Amino acid sequence: MPINAHPEYIAAEGEYLKANSLEERIEKLKKMISCAPAHKSGENLRAQLKTRLKKLMEQKDKSRKSGKSSRVGIKKEDMQVVLIGKTNSGKSSLLNALTNTKLQISQNYYSTNSPKIGMMQAGGADIQVIENPAIGSEYYDRGITHTTDVVLILINSLEEIKEIENLLGNISKPKVIAFNKSDLLMENEKRKIFSTLQSRKYNFVIISSVTGEGLEELKEKLFNSFGKLRIYTKEPGKERGKRPIILNPGATIKDVAEKILTGFSKRVKETRIWGPSSKFSGQIVGLNHKLKDLDVVEFKTK
Repeated sequence: MPINAHPEYIAAEGEYLKANSLEERIEKLKKMISCAPAHKSGENLRAQLKTRLKKLMEQKDKSRKSGKSSRVGIKKEDMQVVLIGKTNSGKSSLLNALTNTKLQISQNYYSTNSPKIGMMQAGGADIQVIENPAIGSEYYDRGITHTTDVVLILINSLEEIKEIENLLGNISKPKVIAFNKSDLLMENEKRKIFSTLQSRKYNFVIISSVTGEGLEELKEKLFNSFGKLRIYTKEPGKERGKRPIILNPGATIKDVAEKILTGFSKRVKETRIWGPSSKFSGQIVGLNHKLKDLDVVEFKTK
């Protein structure tokens, strides 16, 4: 805010900061320029605003020419979470904290203009996490949110929940809410937030990307939201593999074989299992045997 700024400029600046799309920011920035102070010290401000406007116009032109092809190259993994939130909510910091990616963090509004991807380990499995650009912005990819498995909503205030839910629309995906920046809250504030979210029956965690508070609990909640089966495989006489095969509930031995390689089930001569679905360790079962989470499967081929 410039020195001696009059109320019209202050109001225009406030509208600019609240703008939710590139077009709206351009409109509000033009208003700021028209309302900028006329005295000599205001000349530098006006020049800075015009430079900012030029960059936004170039951004708009680039976006239009590219056709917003932000989804190109994103291959959906067995388990996928899409991270959404308002601009400057801390999405990139959370993605870095959950997945050990090294995204550059910016304090500028709408600095993320394409989806960012990382891999998170939870429950012994790999989970793909995609940071969607700010919801409500022109960069936000609604398609990714609607095709994902789980939606992670990042908020910094309770008021943001209703606003984001309205922008999300009718989407029937499991949702987890992460209330961010707990390191800035007093203990009594945390208790009030916890009580409010709990009373509204939200699936939530209070977190801090800075201190790491709540991140392990968040990973656990995200993994549990999928409801998938983790099936391990082993070779005869060897230990089980380290990474599970991810399958839907109700999956059978045949599904495991076909996930390994299409047509592999026809080569299976004998299958033994260990784990929750077996009556005893090393039980011999057929291809139609239904599996349970954390089963271990051993194949012998023809």
